[in-house]
Amino acid sequence: MSHKNENIDVLLHGCLEGKQSAQLEVYNRYYRAMYNTAFRIVKDSMEAEDIMQESFLSAFTKLDSYKWEVTFGAWLKRIVVNNSIQHYRKQQKNNTVEINEVLYKVEDTNGVDLDDGSTEHKAQKVLETMKTLKDSYRISLTLFLIEGYDYEEIGEIMNMSYASCRTTISRAKESLRKKILISARL
Repeated sequence: MSHKNENIDVLLHGCLEGKQSAQLEVYNRYYRAMYNTAFRIVKDSMEAEDIMQESFLSAFTKLDSYKWEVTFGAWLKRIVVNNSIQHYRKQQKNNTVEINEVLYKVEDTNGVDLDDGSTEHKAQKVLETMKTLKDSYRISLTLFLIEGYDYEEIGEIMNMSYASCRTTISRAKESLRKKILISARL
């Protein structure tokens, strides 16, 4: 029986019943987005693949704890983000990996002209500038601007208070703006 047109809720109930075909269909529907989410944080294809696989395994084994209050995709993305950040922190302790270019989109650069009118060129300049931001700024901006988490959720993920989260994101935006302005002047 094909599951391609089934509602995600029906598939999730199938997963709860242990149906592998339902699990495969859920995986097929979400794996690309979850891989991309992990890759934006860890910036390594193999590590992102591992994190995505571990996250699906975790989601399927803990599916009975899913409360159905948010979409399954949002719940799964939260698992992927948490696993990615946990992986990042573990790597930072070992000093074996560094996050690069986690942000490819930035809000308002205060009218700074980035030399070329093309969006791709501007994005490349922002990516280059992002390499110079400290890790907490890059991660918090990624979660806020790209992944769409709010301050409270980011605070939980990054183990900081709501006020600290707002301050960190504000400072990260300002630091990025200043660095872009400086590079535009050069």
